[in-house]
Amino acid sequence: MNGYLNESNFMMVEEGFTTRDLLENLLVELCQEVRGDQQAFFVADLGDIVKKHLQFLKALPRVKPFFPVKCNGSDGVIRLLAELGTGFACTNKAEIARVQSIGVPPDKIFYSSPCKQVAHIKYAASHGVQLMTFDNEVELSKVARSHPRARMLLGIAADSNPSAHPSMMFGTTLKSCRHLLETAKEQAVEVVGISFHLGSRGLEPQAFAQAVAAAQLAFDMGTELGFQMHLLDIGGGFPGTEDTRARFKEMAAVMNSALDLYFPEGHGVEIVARPGRYYVTSAFTLAATITAREEVPMEQPGSEKEDSANKKSLVYHLSDGIYGAFSCLLFDTPCPTPQLPKRPCPDHPSHSSSLRGPLGHADDRLADGLDLPQLQTGDWLIFEDMGAYTITTSPPGAPQPHITYAMSRMAWKAVQLFLGKPPQPEDDHESICTPLSCGWEMAESLCVTPVFAPAGII
Repeated sequence: MNGYLNESNFMMVEEGFTTRDLLENLLVELCQEVRGDQQAFFVADLGDIVKKHLQFLKALPRVKPFFPVKCNGSDGVIRLLAELGTGFACTNKAEIARVQSIGVPPDKIFYSSPCKQVAHIKYAASHGVQLMTFDNEVELSKVARSHPRARMLLGIAADSNPSAHPSMMFGTTLKSCRHLLETAKEQAVEVVGISFHLGSRGLEPQAFAQAVAAAQLAFDMGTELGFQMHLLDIGGGFPGTEDTRARFKEMAAVMNSALDLYFPEGHGVEIVARPGRYYVTSAFTLAATITAREEVPMEQPGSEKEDSANKKSLVYHLSDGIYGAFSCLLFDTPCPTPQLPKRPCPDHPSHSSSLRGPLGHADDRLADGLDLPQLQTGDWLIFEDMGAYTITTSPPGAPQPHITYAMSRMAWKAVQLFLGKPPQPEDDHESICTPLSCGWEMAESLCVTPVFAPAGII
């Protein structure tokens, strides 16, 4: 074991006990407390992240994952991924400090921001972080002055079509690559490879193949100029919900074909990726309480007065909003459909409902047009698939939703087996515990190298 994660960092869950069970138990405890300021909280299934990691390595065996800390910088996620051996893509000084605080070595860190502050570049230099990216002369000059030992990746635009999506706004054109590489040579900056990022909206087969082809051309330019080009970063954009599992496998097959065509195995090129949403989206579930309710009459032309009076629109204010756990909505992520802890009575009518953040922020709009029964202040709503861009980096002292981390005994065994450490012997009852995430096909997931697993698990 690498020592980043141990059993004190999470709740061990036994056979048949799911994340939803744990969340509902916590809700029962909270409802028994006489308090009017119940805060939102997360339940995180670390076993789901273990599953995703093993599936990623199986689907893309040549690709080394570097997890983008900005996607989810929570302690349990960082510790688990460090234990599993992933690298980390950091966008600023704070994120670098965050992963190094638990002992992640500098060679496992990629300073991936295309626009860096000079003070942050100097911090990276003083803490041994060398791998960075650039896509213009200004960034190149900053690095040349502040971090002469940096190892740089030239970021190229992965799609020639204009897009307003933030993930596709960076990267130089293929026409500008030679000039930037020549400038790097003049300034004695070491360029070691090429980087691109399609993003979750652009990760389509044809676009990816075109991006890899462009990267191969940029590689050749660097090699011609005398650079030792050996690293390709294919960015992120991998889907992270369970209903996209089949799509991920299809995407991986296309990616492998493109990588084998333009960067054949055995030619000395290391390939990395930055999967963020993929790892954490489905692992986190959020519970938020209703703090206020507003009723808005719905007048319908031509309807009877009595019927019209019975129809109303309800606006619910929650204990968290877009400036906290729902900050994912700022990244073009739709609000997950809320679920109720208990099935509503079929006799109770449903109403057109909207969700808002805490009172006092008129622009804190979460969702509209929902069909919900009439709820009361103090009731809880549950939101699944809330692991990406929901853990904010608030100023010190700002309230953050509490996170309860859980992992099944079977998933913890999988971590130990993956790292080559045989699990401790246990009695027969414990040895047949099912995973926390029911049906995550341990046998299939464990078929990656290196794995030392007994026949009973494989």
